[in-house]
Formats: sequence, structure tokens, C-alpha cells
Amino acid sequence: MIQTVIFDMDGVIVDTEPVHKYAYHEHFKQLGIEITPEIYASFTGNSTKNIFERLKFEFNLKDDVQTLVETKRNLFNDAFDNNEDLRLLDGVEALIKDLYANGMQLVLASSSAKVTINRIFNRFQLHQYFTHIVSGEDFPKSKPHPAIFEHAAYLSQTPVESCIVIEDSTNGIIAAKAAGIYCIGYDSFHSKMQDYSLADEVIRDFCQLNFEKIKAINP
Repeated sequence: MIQTVIFDMDGVIVDTEPVHKYAYHEHFKQLGIEITPEIYASFTGNSTKNIFERLKFEFNLKDDVQTLVETKRNLFNDAFDNNEDLRLLDGVEALIKDLYANGMQLVLASSSAKVTINRIFNRFQLHQYFTHIVSGEDFPKSKPHPAIFEHAAYLSQTPVESCIVIEDSTNGIIAAKAAGIYCIGYDSFHSKMQDYSLADEVIRDFCQLNFEKIKAINP
């Protein structure tokens, strides 16, 4: 029986992708580098640190990785604070409340930095529903490496066969499956150039999920 639901954040709980995209591309312009849509799509599910480690190597950037990360983060924070239209994705708040009310443990496993996660959780008052928050900045390798989901399951004290992951990215789905966890792929209209073929099932609307359906999953 499923006891723990592990949520990704960006693209699953809230669509911060337009804000991230703005911040990244503003930074790319400052750095004088050109990133194709295909390369940008491959970043999905990776931590900012890992992305800039890759870009520093590929473009021989002079700034150290931490400086690059902080510059992008500041651009994101400014854009986030000025975006009054930012909302939780349709149906996800009702799902979170339904699972919580029925005693399901909820854990967040996001590639975002803790400061970004807390900014979003504070804005939408989500801390009360989640027992643990796991940030990708705590791991040397990003999704598709399974470490973040393995650690989320460990913190939940739930066997991986009693967990599920809800993910919207190719890298996240690969990571969940590599951790041995049943994965629901969330393919929304926000998703761009992601592959859901490895997901155990795919949904396109959170109305397709509720506590009873999740509890009945048999990985």
C-alpha cells in the first residue's frame, strides 16, 4: 500500500518555469552565450549548480560556479516577487489537501535551492502539509541521478515500494525509476520537450488523482 507521495515542485506544484526561463535567459545575455531551445530543455530537473557547472565547462566562463548561481538566483527572486499572477497548478492544492487529510505522508524532492523552495512554500502556505523538504543543492549530482529520491524515501522511513513520485520532467522520471519508485508522469500544457515513456502512468490533469486512487496503486 502506498504510504508516501514524493512531489517534484517546478512544473508539478507551481509553474515557475516562465520565471526561471526569464532569469536564465537574462543571465545568458549578460554572459554573452547562446543556448538553443534543445539545450535549455535538457536542463529540466537539474539543479542550478549543476547547470552552471556544465555551462562553465562548455563556454569557458570566467566567473566561478557559485557566483553564476547567485546571479541567476537574484534575477529569479526579483522576477518572482514582481509576478503577482503566479498560481499553484490547477488541481494540485486540492490533491495535496486530500492526501494530507487522509493521512498520506507528503515529501518534496525538488532540484531547486532551499531558498527558492521556501520562497514558494511560504507564498502558498504549503509547509504544513509536508513532513520533509529535500533540495537538489544538497547532492553532488542532479536528476536523473536517483540520490534525491532515495534520500526522500529514507527520510520518510517508508520502503520505496510504498512510495510514489509525481514528476513532470524526463530527468525526474529517470531518477525516480532508478531509485526503484513508482512514478506518475504529469504531462501538462506547461511541459515542453519531455519524455514520459518511462513513467508507470501518465496524467494530464490532477483531477485524475485522489487519495483512494493513489492508495490502491500496487507497484
